Order: sequence, then C-alpha cells, then structure tokens
Amino acid sequence: MQMLRRVPRTAWVCAAVAVANCAIWSILIPPLQGADEQAHFAYVQQLVENGKLPNGSSEENFSPEEQTAMRDLEFGETILNPGTDAVPSRARREQLTHDLSQPLSRKGDGSVGVAASEPPLYYALQTIPYELGSGSSLLTRLALMRLLSALLTGITVLFVFLFIREALPAVPWAWTVGGLGVALSPLLAFDGGSLNPDTLLFAVCAALFYCFARAFRRGFEPRLAAVLSAVVTTGLLTKVNFLALIPGTAVGLILLSVRTARVSRRQAYRSLALACSGPVVLYALTQLARHKEPLSVVLGPIEVVQRRGLSAEFSYIWQFYLPRLPGMPSDFPGITPALNIWFKGLIGRYNWLETVFPGWVYTVALIPAAAIAGLCMRELYAGREALRRRRSELAAYGSMLLGLMVLLPAASYESFPTLAAGDSEPRYFLPMLALGGVLLALAARGTGRRWGPVAGVAIVMLIFGHDVLSQLLEVSRYYHPL
Repeated sequence: MQMLRRVPRTAWVCAAVAVANCAIWSILIPPLQGADEQAHFAYVQQLVENGKLPNGSSEENFSPEEQTAMRDLEFGETILNPGTDAVPSRARREQLTHDLSQPLSRKGDGSVGVAASEPPLYYALQTIPYELGSGSSLLTRLALMRLLSALLTGITVLFVFLFIREALPAVPWAWTVGGLGVALSPLLAFDGGSLNPDTLLFAVCAALFYCFARAFRRGFEPRLAAVLSAVVTTGLLTKVNFLALIPGTAVGLILLSVRTARVSRRQAYRSLALACSGPVVLYALTQLARHKEPLSVVLGPIEVVQRRGLSAEFSYIWQFYLPRLPGMPSDFPGITPALNIWFKGLIGRYNWLETVFPGWVYTVALIPAAAIAGLCMRELYAGREALRRRRSELAAYGSMLLGLMVLLPAASYESFPTLAAGDSEPRYFLPMLALGGVLLALAARGTGRRWGPVAGVAIVMLIFGHDVLSQLLEVSRYYHPL
C-alpha cells in the first residue's frame, strides 16, 4: 500500500483515461471482430470448459456455441467485405438471441486456431470474467473479457508513466505528456478494447522497462532483481513475442551487474543470480521447453536461414524497414515498407487491416509526424552529454528494440516469397510503448522551457483527435445508417 501511495495522482489519471478509451473501443468493435479474437475466445473457453490446454492444432473447430455465434453474426462475410454492416438486421438479431439462449455445447475439440502456439497466462486470467459471466450469453462473457483487457491497458500506461518519470526525473509536466499520449493512442486502444494477449504483453514490457530504468538510476538491488525475475517470467508465460526481448534483457542485466560490481561484487552476483536463475524463471523455461510451439518462433527462422542463406535473409530484414540498397533483390516491389506498411499502419489500419483512412489523411499526417520527430531529435541533440552518461542504459533499451526488429522479419521470412511482410503490423512494436512515451515527452521539451508545456498540450490534443477520428472510422466501417 505504501508503494501505491508513492505513485503520482496524475499517473492514475493517465491509467484511467486509457481504461476509458479502451472501454469505448470495446463497444465500437463488433463481437469477435478484434484481431484473431475468435481464436483467443476459443482458447479461454477450452481452459474453462475442458480444463486443459489446447491440443496445438491450428484448425478452428470451435465449440458449437461459438460456431453458432459466428454464423449468426456472419463473421466470415463481415471480415472479407469492408462494406458489410456489422449490425444484424432485426431478424438476424432475433435469430442470434434465440440461438445463443439454447443449451449449446461450450466444448470444442481442443483446437483454437492461430492462438494454439501462445502460452496460457493471459487466457488463464481471462477465465475469471468468463466464469463471472458463465450464466450469460457468449456476447456478455466476451464483453466482460474485453473489460479485463482494458484494465491491463491501464496498467500498461501506469508503468509507462513511471518509466518516463525515471527517465526524465527533472521535468514532471513531461511525464503527463507521455502518459496521456500513450493512453490516447488508438492503436493501443484497439487492442485494449478486444480480447488479445497483447494487452498483457504490453503491460509486462512496460513494467520491464520501468524496472530497468529504476535499477540504472537507483541501483541494482536484490529486491529489484527479484521483481525483474518475476516480470521476465510473466512475459515468457504471456506471449511468444516476448522472446525477442530476452537478448536485450540479458544485455541490460550484464551492464547492471558490471556497474554494481564496482561498488559491491557480492551484491552484483547476488542480484544477477536472482534475476537470471530464480526458481520462477526456471519453471517458466521448463514449461516453454515442454510447449514446443513457442520455441519454433526461434528455431523456425534458423532453419530457413540454413536453407536460403544468411545474405538473403539479411536483405529481407533490411528492406523490411529501410530502402533497398544497390545489389539487393527487390523483396517488396512496388511499395516502400517504411511508408506503406509502418507509417500508414501507425496512423490507422484497423480490424483485419482492411479498415483504412482515405489516402490524403496519411499524406497530411506526415506533417505533424515530421514536426514531432524533428523536435525530439533537437532535444536529444541538446541533451547529448546526458545521453553519453546514460549510454549503458540506452544500450539495454536499444538491444530490446533491436531484438524485436530482427525477430518480426525473421519470422515473416518463413512464408516469403509466398507471403511478404507477414508480420508487418505496427501493433507488434507496442511492447516498446515506454520508449514511445519518452519520445513524446522529449518532443514537447524540444520547444524549450517556455513553450514546452504548450507544445505538450498540443501533442496530447493531436493524439486525442487522432483517436476520435479512428473511432469514427471504426463506426463508418461497421455501422451504416438503416
């Protein structure tokens, strides 16, 4: 309780804004239309109704109850046709209500589609709202489960705020700029308003960044090392993508240990042992070893490199983010990934990536994006001496970012050239939200002490406007006038 009292009130406000924003999105997103939401629901239902983990099959042989809901909601027709109205006709609504009120079986055969490879922690948490709504229809249970995702997003923003406070301790108003900027992000709210294990992953990653920032600033103590161990364990049990942060986490722990050893070798060794080889982390690794699918995220790309060659994959990874160099094959003909995939995806490609703004919106968005980037670079240049003093800390964050940047295209390369850029959704970079919040705060500071707070308000209002427009885009996609 004493630790909670030390959290600034503005941090709780930012977290509450995030929860409210996600709750609004959860109302706007039609049932089962979140990213792979039908598979995530089936995973939770498998845990509750069958009492065991999925069988690992990527097929979608869901329970009769979920299949009935998907049929009456015209799930397949809706995701394939952007012009399809998600609001059922009166006859369809009556049919849906009637069918879901029947004693339909909630037991599937154990297959949960694309969610089969994911660890169970997020889904285990979601069994709580599922059980709370067990006497209600599938739609009510899904709504309750989405609210838990919203609460997890609030925790994410809370840790992002605390990370910014550790990273920029001398500028309190900048903490709020970064915290509110992240809380109002429509890309984050879209995930937070649906059933998706990413919401727990984002919270874990924000907590990981906060722990590292606190350790680099205040010392690598055994108690904090134990917390780091628990955070890493939670990440490993949450989503396979967390594996991308493990190399960077190792770099951070080594750098912390080296610095701590200059003062006390005993404390350095003890803290490192707690962080790396505690019984909880070992247990998580044991579970991952038994569950082979998550490890395939790492082993699969290695096998592909052996077949196609390292230079070919390096070329693919390079073009995944940067312009093609002379002599490289054209892996993304006709598009510029930095603009067409990453920037436009950041501005808005929702649902099944078919819900997009008109083309001119992305062109106009380049102006404020360039201004924010320019102000951020100006502040970084002005504070280059402080950055030099914190190079060890920055190396840890950079290593985690680099790990994610390598793992995504490496995993995507398995399906290339049949499917190029298969893992090219900007939401996969939301584990780096803590760094994004700092960049927003730095951009506001880049206007100087006098105009910094004003610029901060402008940045927050800009993101708020982006969020509102994205919500209206969601409405126009699914809800048409009768």
